[in-house]
Amino acid sequence: MTKPKALVLLSGGQDSTTCLAIALKAFPNQVEAIGFNYGQRHLAELKAAEKIARIAQIPFKVLDLSLLGQITHNALTSKEIKIEQNQGQLPSTFVDGRNMVFLLFAAIYAKNKNIKNIYIGACQTDYSGYPDCRDEFIKSANQTLNLAMDYEFKIITPLMWLTKAEEIKLMQLLGNLAWYQHTLTCYEGINPPCGICPACKLRAKGFQEANISDPLLINSNKF
Repeated sequence: MTKPKALVLLSGGQDSTTCLAIALKAFPNQVEAIGFNYGQRHLAELKAAEKIARIAQIPFKVLDLSLLGQITHNALTSKEIKIEQNQGQLPSTFVDGRNMVFLLFAAIYAKNKNIKNIYIGACQTDYSGYPDCRDEFIKSANQTLNLAMDYEFKIITPLMWLTKAEEIKLMQLLGNLAWYQHTLTCYEGINPPCGICPACKLRAKGFQEANISDPLLINSNKF
């Protein structure tokens, strides 16, 4: 009988790296990862993802979805748009349809490799105002993909109800906290991180509340 497998959407960030560690615990030696080049303002995150996949010793595939960057206007696909987060508005870093597109292509890839379990680091607790990180959306997308391909996908969101501090403590418990030194969270795509963008501030807050030092700041490596 074939062992069940899992596919992790790996961006190279803190959340997806945590999902990878969780997936490997649940599906030992049966995990693959997928990343996307969607026309983002920097490709350092994909380099980070590649390094993390090598450390985890898993296959990693990058798909070219640069078309997405051609039809959306936001701070993650255009350096001309300022990174900002105004109350009552979607963050300028929100990419229209990104998680829907990612899940669609991940599901197509997974089905053709006989994989039913798909991990994504969506989180509603610390979701930064992104509507496609909500539990309601994920459940809807799961049902839609199952109907569209007549296949029993299971979209797994282990971080959905965790704070960043709880996520960090979980990663420590899994024994993979050191992986964070290779992640890229900063919206500016730099390492050492800028420390002032919304993503950097959220990450710093999580480590502070967890009372754990960020491995990225202790062992900063240039990408």
